[in-house]
This record gives sequence, C-alpha cells and structure tokens, in this order.
Amino acid sequence: MKPLDAPPPQVSPAGSLAYLTALIVVFADQISKAEVLYQLDLPLRLQIPVAPPFFNLSMVWNRGVSFGLLRAGQDIGRWLLVAFAAAVVGFLIFFVRKAERRLLGLAIGLIMGGAIGNNLIDRIRFGAVADFLDFSGLYFPWVFNVADSAITAGVIVLLVDSFLVEKTIASKKA
Repeated sequence: MKPLDAPPPQVSPAGSLAYLTALIVVFADQISKAEVLYQLDLPLRLQIPVAPPFFNLSMVWNRGVSFGLLRAGQDIGRWLLVAFAAAVVGFLIFFVRKAERRLLGLAIGLIMGGAIGNNLIDRIRFGAVADFLDFSGLYFPWVFNVADSAITAGVIVLLVDSFLVEKTIASKKA
C-alpha cells in the first residue's frame, strides 16, 4: 500500500503526447458532429455534395461496429460495446503512461481519442455512432467520421512504429 503522501505516478513525454492527441481527436470529432447534427441539421441519408462525385456529407447512424458490422439493435448490445470500449480505453490510458517512443504515443492517442469519441460519447448520448463523411464516389462502401479516421490513422502509425522498432532491433543484431 502506498503512503498518502506518495508522489503521483509520472507520465512519460510519449504518454503526455498520447493524452493530448486523444483530447484533440475527441474535441475535433465532437465539434464536427455537432456541426453536422445541429448546424447543418443533415437529415438521414440526404447527401450534400462537397466535391462531387468523390466526397459528400451524408448522415448515417451506425449501430454496429466497424463498417456497420455486428449491429447492436438492442440496448444490451449498445452497453456491451460501451463497456468494451471503456475497458480498452482504460487499458490504453494505463499502458501509454510509460511509453518511450513518441510515435507509439501518437498512435495510441489517435486510437484512444477515436474510441472515446465514437464508442463512448456517441453510444452513451445517442445509442449509435454519427457518421457523415461519405467518400462512396471513390468506391468506399461506407460513411465514417473524424473518430473513425483517427482510429485508422492510429493503427497505421502503430504499424509504422512497430516496423521501425523491428528494423532497429534487426540492425543491432547485424
């Protein structure tokens, strides 16, 4: 047991970057959704051409996970997704505190921010995720949002970081 006057746990610079990145992603995601939902008042499935035919704004409520899979039609599914996302975010918050590589911190921050924006805030507030960025003119079969983009970018950065670490380890062995 720690004494009451123990210093607070230290967060590495990469961990701080992760927390800041997550905060920025959540803010950008929620502001963009507020614009679409309340300022534009975009009706369901109406398309507003932005850069036709490649990019439109289209309001879609996603009750499932990625690409609408595993739709949570009942309230229990919604809350299971919220609980799972909360557990993942909690693990990442703990894990990234001691991260040493800034690229890893950036990747985890993007993933955390996206998970908080989509799977926690949206599902708690609305019961579904608000998607509106429609690139179907480029043959993407889905509509997504800022949080989805951050998660995707975070996974890509995580793969790049992993590749760079493996390359460094391999060069040290040679």
